[in-house]
Amino acid sequence: MYNALQKSQTGTSPEGRGKRGPQKPKELLRVAAGVFSRGLVSRLCGLGHNLLEEGGDGIHLLDGSGRRVIDCIAGAGACNLGRRNRVLLEELVRASRSVDQGNFVMLSEQKAALAHRLASFVPGNLNCSLFTVVRGEAMDAACKLARGATGRPGLVTVDGGCYGGTGFALTLSANGNKGLFGDLIPSTAAVPFGDIGAMRRAVTRKTAAVILEPIQAENGCRAAGAEYLRALRRLCDRRGTILILDETQTGFGRTGRRFAFEHAGVHPDILVLGEAITGGMFPMTAMVFTPRLKRFFDAHPLIHLCTFGGHDLGCLVATKALELYEEHRPEQDAALLGPRLLEGLRNIARRHPAAVRSAAGAGLLASLELDGPEAALAFCRAAMKRGLAATPGAVAGGTVVLRPPLTVTLEDIDRILEVADAAAGDIDR
Repeated sequence: MYNALQKSQTGTSPEGRGKRGPQKPKELLRVAAGVFSRGLVSRLCGLGHNLLEEGGDGIHLLDGSGRRVIDCIAGAGACNLGRRNRVLLEELVRASRSVDQGNFVMLSEQKAALAHRLASFVPGNLNCSLFTVVRGEAMDAACKLARGATGRPGLVTVDGGCYGGTGFALTLSANGNKGLFGDLIPSTAAVPFGDIGAMRRAVTRKTAAVILEPIQAENGCRAAGAEYLRALRRLCDRRGTILILDETQTGFGRTGRRFAFEHAGVHPDILVLGEAITGGMFPMTAMVFTPRLKRFFDAHPLIHLCTFGGHDLGCLVATKALELYEEHRPEQDAALLGPRLLEGLRNIARRHPAAVRSAAGAGLLASLELDGPEAALAFCRAAMKRGLAATPGAVAGGTVVLRPPLTVTLEDIDRILEVADAAAGDIDR
């Protein structure tokens, strides 16, 4: 099974990294406050993350003093194959000696090989690809394709979603800050999550696409049930509407299947893929879509241009990552270890009801609901002191998301639970 990949992780030891003076993180935080954002530095300190991250090793991130911290952030799920995966690192170095970024409007062997591999990797009839750089851009491209292919303006999503910080993605997200930017993209609507009746009323012959995450990682891991997804698929088919699923955080094995939509046996028309496509080793995302939708690209080939989309070096790293996903089947370990993680978190909620209200999740994606945002921050601080990095949900600020690399072992899961139990106990006291 996939834990055999532990052998291919880097063996960098703290002793070999060189020591940093204790003032360096403080100095960098001071500089960051002046250059980037005082609010960012304040938040990092509030989370207990006022350290200097210096890369990673397997399931750990390393700080400037050589301390090893279990990384339950994992680049928001990008590092499914472990931090600094040795095989991917070697491919990145090898690729850098043979190619550069390429020209984004020209074909290359690297782009073609990745597209071919991806078509066989993703279930269903999602055989066509567009390579992008960040999650929001992939969602923006998906919305443009849906509107262009259908000739309709309407986009309907569900409440509580989180799709990124760019145009369409920000408009569709439950982002408390988006009101700072004035009017966003028109002809969009959000309906209550899981309410098929509300969706039926919202989706009309003017609706280009229905958009959602199968599991809202940033919103308490709220999951769309199988029957709800099937009902959405039937509704979209009847109305001629595109179904877009965002699996940025759930894809590539995290929920116990290669993709979360497989649990329901439902295939989208467009699938948004996140940075896990390269194991977090290179900035790349993608959307994959059906041949029927490709007809719009056939007629309008330049509707979405991205200078680094389909970066030839990144394509080589992504192709190698897909080989590792296929060889080691991390979804099997997520299916095996996920129930132990979730049951352990639910036991913590039962032992510390004043601190932890509930736990939810699927596979190796889990969320703890605490007694509000301050409690979530306190939990993250207490966890970091004990060597575990986690963050509150971007939508539900009173939750804490746990998403370790999929290379975790049973012993790692037990250590995560041990730290989570102690952090909850700190809040209780």
